[in-house]
Amino acid sequence: MKHAKNIVEDIKKGIIKPIYFLSGEEPYFIDQISDYIEHNLLDEAEKGFNQVVLYGRDVTIEDIVGNAKRYPMMAERQVVIVKEAQDLSRQIEKLADYVKNPQPTTVLVVAYKYKKLDKRKGLAKALKEYGVHYESKKLYENQVGDWLRRVLIDEGYHIQPKAAQILVDYLGNDLGKVVNELNKLMLILPKGSEITPQAIEENIGISKDFNIFELRKAISEKDIVKAQRIAQYFTQNPKDNPLVLTVSQLFSLFASILKYHGLPQKDKTTVARALGVSPFFVGEYITAGRNYPMKKVSACISLIREVDVKSKGVGASAFASNDLLKELLVKIMN
Repeated sequence: MKHAKNIVEDIKKGIIKPIYFLSGEEPYFIDQISDYIEHNLLDEAEKGFNQVVLYGRDVTIEDIVGNAKRYPMMAERQVVIVKEAQDLSRQIEKLADYVKNPQPTTVLVVAYKYKKLDKRKGLAKALKEYGVHYESKKLYENQVGDWLRRVLIDEGYHIQPKAAQILVDYLGNDLGKVVNELNKLMLILPKGSEITPQAIEENIGISKDFNIFELRKAISEKDIVKAQRIAQYFTQNPKDNPLVLTVSQLFSLFASILKYHGLPQKDKTTVARALGVSPFFVGEYITAGRNYPMKKVSACISLIREVDVKSKGVGASAFASNDLLKELLVKIMN
């Protein structure tokens, strides 16, 4: 993540390399670098003759090299961007010879999404010496909240911890989806605003009261009435709140409570670091630890595993599955 930002900052400073090979599991950061180069390296007058966008499914490595070896017309450099280059995975190693001797007036960008290069082979070794090889890694869900807070600060906004957690719980670690929703909010809210759960509910449609974050909190506090209200809402809105994902989140909650019980030190900083959460949420785990002793936590995890199997259609009818979450909550909180 930091590396992606550094690459863009270097380009802004005029530190431009002849080859950018962008690979890895998280397409958002690959697009961030590729789009910046596509939209900013050449001015509009230069792009007509000196910028080419190719797609991996339509070209060969020889086509890419042929385009890259051309000279720019009435410009300092030309830009060749290869999108969806993962479609060339079977022949991608052929690019190594060009990487070792690139055209100095060409900037070649290869977007090799969802795949990695074998670092033992020639292309990865050549890129290490002659170009920029960026490998984009997926963020874990517990990293997304901090990441989106930094994104918003850069744009002149702030977000309440609860609001950030609601977005992460609802959208997971798909950064493209997260950014789309943030862009909606930034179009509506004036710069300098603090994004609240209320703003998310009004502008994105994620309920501030009936979501997995509030369900986890209700379970931690053993508030069975609130938990059952949320479960009823989930049952009535299964498309937005699939049972399989809800059960997965409950397993994550109790796995974290189990980890909390195993900590030798339970101060706020230690707990936050060990559980990978913001210190803002540590109180939830302290409360949960009081309400669920270790033996009870183990029993809850067993119950959740049983429901997980049933939620996937094993040993439960479609009709019965509507009541699985409600029954689970009763058993957990008794």
